[in-house]
Amino acid sequence: MEDWELDFEWLHVQHLVKDAMKKDTLPDLNMVLLLIGIQELGFWKKKFSKEEKQDLMHIAVCRLLSYEDYFEFVGRDEERWPHYRQVRELDKQNLGGQERLLKTLAIRYFKEEVA
Repeated sequence: MEDWELDFEWLHVQHLVKDAMKKDTLPDLNMVLLLIGIQELGFWKKKFSKEEKQDLMHIAVCRLLSYEDYFEFVGRDEERWPHYRQVRELDKQNLGGQERLLKTLAIRYFKEEVA
């Protein structure tokens, strides 16, 4: 995906999330990851702890990277939280490359899972 396509598609995802959450500002990548994690969790709690929010973002990253066969879903625990297993090592990338990959996969997620 070319840079301008990524920028355009990412902005679209940000607007979808902003509108759905009835917010005034566009969400950053971390907020989008948090919401993907909640979606993958499959249930809502009135308040998530800081640790649970980190776990939700981890779930989102694993879910997104499963598109590229880095992780695979192995099941849910007794509290219904999803768990993933790493299948192969991630390619070495700088922070910008990692962010680009996650944005690209988040765009795919929204096209396939949410739309």
